[in-house]
Amino acid sequence: RSSDLDRTPGARLEEKDFSLVWHYRKTDQRLGELRAIELKERLLDITTDLNLSVLEGSKVIEVKNEGINKGIAAQKWLDKAKWDFIMTIGDDLTDEDTFEAVPDWAYSIKVRIGYTKARYTLPTSNDARILLRELGNLR
Repeated sequence: RSSDLDRTPGARLEEKDFSLVWHYRKTDQRLGELRAIELKERLLDITTDLNLSVLEGSKVIEVKNEGINKGIAAQKWLDKAKWDFIMTIGDDLTDEDTFEAVPDWAYSIKVRIGYTKARYTLPTSNDARILLRELGNLR
């Protein structure tokens, strides 16, 4: 509802192809966290009997079809060829499906410390940018 956005300055709603995402990264931290709890509880109540998932990510609440995730999308690409090198990097709960989908020998990297299915972790997004820059300089 637009009133929920009005009640949380800095929040925005993003319509993706297969999901709806409420972002609160640019809100007052305490207000954003409070509104996220309220929104997640309301969404869980109204989606109970629907084929929808309510996910809490890094400063986002996402509602999506349970049968669609990043791991399924990644698997479609993985099945298209025999890849010599695979690297996936993510910082969100929704990236865990991708980490699980890639082969054991792939470089799966979670940005931010915490539980993950990724093989490796980097503490910050700046560290991920440094890694990618250095990989780009290899020849």
